[in-house]
Amino acid sequence: MNDPQTGAAPALRQLLDLLGSGAATEDFAEVLADARRRGAPAAVLQEIDDATWQALRVHRTLRQHRRREAELTALFDTAGDLAASRDLDTVLKAIVRRARLLLGTDTAYLTLPDEAAGDTYMRVTDGSVSVLFQTLRLSLGDGLGGLVAQTARPYATPDYRTDDRFHHTGTIDAGVLDEGLVAIIGVPLLLGGQVIGVLFAADRSPRAFSPDEVALLCSLAAHAAIALDTAKSLADTRAALAELGAANELVRAHSAAVQRAEQAHDRLTDLVLRGAEVPDVAAAVAALLDGEIAVLDAEGEPLAGRVASAAGLAEAVAASRAEGRSVRHGGLWVCAVLAGQDALGAMVLRGRPDLDDADRRLFERAGVVTALLLLLRRSVAETENRVRGELLTDLLTAPDRDPAGLTARGRRLGVDLGRPHLVLVAEPAEPARAAGAAGAAGSAATTDRGRLAGAAGRYLFGSRGIAAEHGETVALLVPDGGDPEETARQAAERLARLTGFPVTVGAGRPAAGPPAIAASYAEGLRCLRALRVLGRAGEGASARALGFLGVLLGDGHDVDGFVGATLGPLLDYDARRGTELVRTLRAYFDCGGSLTRAKDELHVHVNTVVQRLDRVEALLGRDWNVPERSLELQLALRLQLLAEA
Repeated sequence: MNDPQTGAAPALRQLLDLLGSGAATEDFAEVLADARRRGAPAAVLQEIDDATWQALRVHRTLRQHRRREAELTALFDTAGDLAASRDLDTVLKAIVRRARLLLGTDTAYLTLPDEAAGDTYMRVTDGSVSVLFQTLRLSLGDGLGGLVAQTARPYATPDYRTDDRFHHTGTIDAGVLDEGLVAIIGVPLLLGGQVIGVLFAADRSPRAFSPDEVALLCSLAAHAAIALDTAKSLADTRAALAELGAANELVRAHSAAVQRAEQAHDRLTDLVLRGAEVPDVAAAVAALLDGEIAVLDAEGEPLAGRVASAAGLAEAVAASRAEGRSVRHGGLWVCAVLAGQDALGAMVLRGRPDLDDADRRLFERAGVVTALLLLLRRSVAETENRVRGELLTDLLTAPDRDPAGLTARGRRLGVDLGRPHLVLVAEPAEPARAAGAAGAAGSAATTDRGRLAGAAGRYLFGSRGIAAEHGETVALLVPDGGDPEETARQAAERLARLTGFPVTVGAGRPAAGPPAIAASYAEGLRCLRALRVLGRAGEGASARALGFLGVLLGDGHDVDGFVGATLGPLLDYDARRGTELVRTLRAYFDCGGSLTRAKDELHVHVNTVVQRLDRVEALLGRDWNVPERSLELQLALRLQLLAEA
């Protein structure tokens, strides 16, 4: 007789073995079937059936625990990836791959919003084979993913193609069809209540997703959101560090520029205080800026350095003056040297096509220092010229009163009156300016004469010359250094540029000693008046250059010089060739320009007279017979005849 308890024991042990080995569910039902085949009593079969039911419950619980363990392991691994990896793509790919493996789906993918385009795009895919699907873009509210992004809630469908809960579009449906997807689940990536993406898992066959699978995918989505937030924080941190580095570099560069500017200012200031000249300042600035510096005065004449080409330089100086800053002119930098609105000159930098702000400010500061130096020099020169002007006034007013005392005063002022000097006499050329009339015209003439006196001081700046107002004119005492005619012409041009109006200049002969200098001034004054009468206002000339008028105006009556200048080519030709051109010309004028009477006077054939006069024209020029020139020639012939007698 069988014991029921003993009859059920083998089956119970077999169920325990199945639990321990992790056998499939179908294997548990086989234990009960085997007991029935062996003819076990009903009580034993009932006990085995109850035990099988309990074993299946334990088996299901163990399987759930294993799956939960695998899910937790995946989540821990994902957290480890987040902690160890700084590459956002690597982390997102790992999350999508784990979602696919844990849920056992054919594909998994993740979409992110494109703020610029206003839609979402595929960021990462795993298991996808369709290019069309991989490049799919979804608008907000479209498809399953659009609904998840809009509502911030997870959605799942066993068959997306027939599910009317979602807004189907041709583009989305074409992509899903091309990939062959049927069952889809999507969960939101939430950060601070805001959807920043959607994580999906999908199968190519119908399937229902359990709540546990939805929860698992939500956990992975949370990790993906953390990864995105961490990546954004890292990007923001890198950007902040880059901005901080750039700001630090800017501060460092600014500090270096300030320090360099201070050193440059101290160096330039020290030069000025030590009495340096313009070339010294130019050399210092050239060393600081690693270029070549030229300094020009108000007329463009070089005070230091040189400028290879002055083309367009005046326009560049005017532009710098208008802007109040240095300007670029081709390969040069130009900075106007200003004292208020008074233009003192310009600085020109060569060899530095590009200037940063710090060097440009340094160049402009050098222009200010140069303006200060030029102002100091002008102030000193004006003071010295006032003292010297008093000497010149006394010299021209009473030269015979105390010649020795005047010479001694000049020596103390650095002017050696015993050496030859040229005396230039200048006045404004326009009649209204030169007129001494009362009222407005007289006031204008006085103002212009004062400007001319100041311009004369600047014209003589750097030389041992003296300038002073004397009577209605401005007198200039210039160390003799060349031809009086050329000196007067250059002075007229330069003074006109300095004053801004035409200036007439008459030059006396070179003179040494107070009396001779005073006489030379009188000769220059007569020459000035002759230029005015002859309609040559605005020019410069000497008495000698005025021809016979110069002989009449000059104190020395340089007859030989006049004859030589007028008849010199004829006299030289007669001396070399033994001809009688001078005698023929005299006979021609004495006979009133008659060729017949002249040939009788000379006892030659008329053709000979014509040939000789053609030679005269070749030597003197075609205008030899015009009234003004013929008058000079006749006067020279008379003086030459008197000299021979």
